[in-house]
Amino acid sequence: MSGLIARKAGMTQIFDENGSSVPVTVLNIETCKVIARRTSDKDGYDAIQVGYGLAKKSESRAVQGHFAKQGQEVMGNLKEFRISSDDTYELGQDLTVSMFENGQKIDVVGTSKGHGFAGVMKRYDFAGGRATHGAEKVHRQMGSTGQCQWPGRVFPGKKMPGHYGNVRKTVQNLEIVRIDEEANRILVKGSVPGAKNGLLELRPAIKGA
Repeated sequence: MSGLIARKAGMTQIFDENGSSVPVTVLNIETCKVIARRTSDKDGYDAIQVGYGLAKKSESRAVQGHFAKQGQEVMGNLKEFRISSDDTYELGQDLTVSMFENGQKIDVVGTSKGHGFAGVMKRYDFAGGRATHGAEKVHRQMGSTGQCQWPGRVFPGKKMPGHYGNVRKTVQNLEIVRIDEEANRILVKGSVPGAKNGLLELRPAIKGA
């Protein structure tokens, strides 16, 4: 089974049959089509290339040529989803929310919000320095970064200030609370990576929990 490309509309809440509030993220699926097919004989793996949304600007001639070769209209985004060799997908086939069902667990992949250059307190939730007893200009510093004389270096991977966010993140086993086939919309329980209007990849849960 392949996946879908969705756009994050935001978060809200719904109420279950017991009257309890359930926080959900609303995911809108626009135009989602199969653009190309990868096969193990030709490419070494089985997958489909899925296009999402219409292009809002003129794409390069290479991109236009790729879509023209497949006989498809140029679309704004392309993603690949692995499938089994016996799965049947046709070029130009529309993919909708009907491929999922209520209660199903899915994995959601997106790009987290970027926070720029951040210190260790914001980036790694460090406690910071002392706020009393003569502490001066060290309240948000990270403290010691290494040893004394030996080995006399900072080990790779040390948690230090740096670029925070704007990385690819995967949240596994999110439950589909509601599917609106008429509006082509999915409501999943909990939060997903990224900002509002960001693109997300939806796949059946790998762990199947």
